[in-house]
Amino acid sequence: MMKAVSVLFIISVVAFSSALAVNTPPGAVPIPGGKFTPLYGFGKQDTQREYQVEPFFVDKHPVTREQYQRFLASHPEWSKKRVDPLYTDENYLKDLNLSGKRRHYPVTYVSWFAAQAYCEAKDGRLPSVLEWEFMAAASQTKANASRDPEFVEEILRWYSKPSGNAGLNPVGSHAPNLYGVQDLHGLIWEWTLDFNSVFVSGDNRQDGDKSTAAVCGAGPTNASNRSDYAAFMRYAMRSSVQARFAQPNLGFRCAYDGR
Repeated sequence: MMKAVSVLFIISVVAFSSALAVNTPPGAVPIPGGKFTPLYGFGKQDTQREYQVEPFFVDKHPVTREQYQRFLASHPEWSKKRVDPLYTDENYLKDLNLSGKRRHYPVTYVSWFAAQAYCEAKDGRLPSVLEWEFMAAASQTKANASRDPEFVEEILRWYSKPSGNAGLNPVGSHAPNLYGVQDLHGLIWEWTLDFNSVFVSGDNRQDGDKSTAAVCGAGPTNASNRSDYAAFMRYAMRSSVQARFAQPNLGFRCAYDGR
């Protein structure tokens, strides 16, 4: 009986893997989903609590300049000369240099509207904050390494560096995490679908959630809370931008619903 059950389990795993191979969008990898507790809640649920992340797919790399250029060729309404000024600021596509290895740089200077339009053209969307934080918590060996001191230190070293195009590198510059996703840390900041769903003030004592003690004033610099500080920096960055903004260190990747 046990042997029969084992055989059925193996068959199920093989069938599931085959289904993923057929349904995974080009250039994407599957994210299995699971339980996750982000630093902040969302909307009215603004306290730290556990959320269920449903399975989804996500691009392995951020969208490159070359890929975005191909999008512009088929969607000229998003070209710099024709884009509606309601959807981006004057910095849109300030640098789309495709010479040499620059064609493999992540595209930046794109607004939220432009990024979402690109993803929709691929039958996708931008990943939610929860999805992004879930997959970005994974190291090369752990599904949730958000409390791993070595992993957190690596992220904080990048956050401490000056930002801008001068620091860009081709996508794929960093080893894939447990799910096969690359460059979630260490290359650029990335747009999310609901980037402004959580508002973080400069001095977070007024935000009134369970994580207040970890992120108010000088609290984030305490060694025991350095993992909270890394997450706080991401939420603070998201709260500082508007959907029209196009910045030198802000790009994106696409996500796709489970199929």
